[in-house]
Amino acid sequence: MHFIVKFFPEITIKSNPVRRRMSRQLKDNLRRLLTPLDDRIKVLKDWEKIDVIAPDALSHLCGQIEEVLRHTPGIAHFSRVQQFPLGDLQDIYEKTAAIWGPSLTGKTFCVRAKRSGQHAFNSSDVEQYVGGGLNQNFSSTGVKLRNPDITVKLEIRGNNLNVIEHQIAGLGGFPLGTQDPLLSLISGGFDSTVASYLAIKRGMRTHFLFFNLGGHTHEVGVKEVAFYLWNKYGSSHRVRFVSVPFGEVVAEILEKVDDAHMGVILKRMMLRAASRVAAELEVDALVTGEAIAQVSSQTLKNLAVIDSVTDTLVLRPLIATDKNDIIKTARAIGAETFAANMPEYCGVISIKPTTRAKRERVEAEELHFDFSVFERAISERTIQNIDEVMDDLHRDTPAVEIVSKPGSAIVIDIRHPSEEELSPLKLNPYELQKIPFYRLSNAFAELDKQQHYLLYCARGVMSQLHATYLLDRGFHNVGVLRPEK
Repeated sequence: MHFIVKFFPEITIKSNPVRRRMSRQLKDNLRRLLTPLDDRIKVLKDWEKIDVIAPDALSHLCGQIEEVLRHTPGIAHFSRVQQFPLGDLQDIYEKTAAIWGPSLTGKTFCVRAKRSGQHAFNSSDVEQYVGGGLNQNFSSTGVKLRNPDITVKLEIRGNNLNVIEHQIAGLGGFPLGTQDPLLSLISGGFDSTVASYLAIKRGMRTHFLFFNLGGHTHEVGVKEVAFYLWNKYGSSHRVRFVSVPFGEVVAEILEKVDDAHMGVILKRMMLRAASRVAAELEVDALVTGEAIAQVSSQTLKNLAVIDSVTDTLVLRPLIATDKNDIIKTARAIGAETFAANMPEYCGVISIKPTTRAKRERVEAEELHFDFSVFERAISERTIQNIDEVMDDLHRDTPAVEIVSKPGSAIVIDIRHPSEEELSPLKLNPYELQKIPFYRLSNAFAELDKQQHYLLYCARGVMSQLHATYLLDRGFHNVGVLRPEK
């Protein structure tokens, strides 16, 4: 098997030293990825291309090799070829006919040849001679120079003839490791997933930072997304997955901060924490999935106030991207299912969030915040190599009981008080308690352990996440109430 890999065009227009560095990095990345398949696979580089060569005995690995080439940043396209010593025009025709002739039956075709080196013929001579021979000797429906059914591609380089069997588009972008590393704030939804992918594709070794608001189940879901992105597009380089428990930070914001500014302040707390983690990992930039005006905290004025909390560079690759285009990209990279099934866990719920935050007002609100809570969250962060998160993915999570009627259980409404006031839950004659989700973790330990409790929220997402978290902590007297509509 022989594959010819062509560099992404932006690599070929770089200065000679940069082009050499990038092409060498791509070669090294491919060696790291292909050697585990079989150490007999060779990766060879010259100025124009990379050759991936494997013995015929490894033909069963063809699909896996193509999978690696298709998803490695820095590749414009690659071709599977059969390579022969170059002969005369008749020899070129015979080699081409043996590979392509039977496929032309009932099809229009044309021949395209690229040539470099000194020869007694030019590219047009090759195309006319080979095309004429194929047309005369096989049952095609004729030569068609525009939009044929089949294009027979030949490359002649020096003393070699490459008959291209098929050509496959690559990922594009720059080889991973040619740009400085960064830290991506990932929630597992469409936006942060696509933003992380774009950073990887552009050649940046992308570490992942997750702010855990929903317990073990939420974290496992995000780890699945992060592992998928790394394993599919960036596994030539090891990266870290960092998880920061942010539940108490959210609770502090909900209790101490003015309603209109909660979303902006939560984002500022996240950037503060991310900057600390970035410094620890020795990276100089952060990536987020924010896009202009997608939610209230993502207006230009709000983003300016959010960014003012850190000197670390914040990159937003999706800043002017429509949501539909983000979803299309997630679908194209195979991450749509992950993102679509990710719980939409709302950290804060504001009734009237500001879209024009003022820095001085936000800073005044933050004076009410107990920063020891923030420091505790930072100190309790966990850092794993990305390949180690699989250990958590295989860990069993407890099944949550979901019922439509309370029976003898006590129902706990975990919604934010402002949400609960707008739409009170009426359960007469069943007993009802109100414990906001941000107080639930501590409050539940004080409840009667012999009594069964059912958590309630409007959409059933946060209640199920919190029930799973409590079950994981050993409380088996909890379930979820999801009334029939």
